[in-house]
Amino acid sequence: MGLVFLVRHGLTAQTGRVLYGRTPGIELDARGKAQAESLVDRFDGVRVSAIYSSPLERCRGTVEPLAAARRLDIRADDAFLEMEAGAWTGRTLAQLRRTKAWRTVQQTPSDFVFPGGEAFMDAQARVVTAIDRLATRHRKGSIVVATHGDIVRIALAHYLATPLDDFQRIVIDTAAVSVVLLGGTLPHVLLVNDTGGLDRFRAEHTAPWEATKSADRRRAGKVRG
Repeated sequence: MGLVFLVRHGLTAQTGRVLYGRTPGIELDARGKAQAESLVDRFDGVRVSAIYSSPLERCRGTVEPLAAARRLDIRADDAFLEMEAGAWTGRTLAQLRRTKAWRTVQQTPSDFVFPGGEAFMDAQARVVTAIDRLATRHRKGSIVVATHGDIVRIALAHYLATPLDDFQRIVIDTAAVSVVLLGGTLPHVLLVNDTGGLDRFRAEHTAPWEATKSADRRRAGKVRG
């Protein structure tokens, strides 16, 4: 069973002000760099098999200190890119909130496609497919995925069996870590929007989800029998 740590990128100067989408060249600001450095301590004692990231600088920069500390390469994967915002790219959130389409984004995002860009349903499908693929590849390990706030939220909505139209109820802060366990009978969401320590995932601790693994193995044995 693969353990997946989903990490939203750290703060930039534009976070919460501008919908910058896939705009390249946006780096972490001083606050974001401090958040990135803090991930090293937050993951202290947690086994990490591999680190994946959206190719955008703000995501790679968030996990660079952790990758350096663990002597791991950062594997860029386009599946974890921010949503393609099309014509909305670069507009301020204040401007977008005044548009008629904003209500659709907030209330029925499953019906929304960014003008000249991507649909929420398509974005959810690509990220969930990628996470499932990597969890299978690393089914005996733990991986870190650095990505974007909405990407984390729509992925969690899927694993929580929450309708896509309700994903806006999930809050994901910058540099927050959410954890999903995959590979059993059902996915298990172990942690959402954590900005503190990850002590419970240290190797020396008895993992509370081990009981879940054992139960899945017993059920599988009964089915085979």
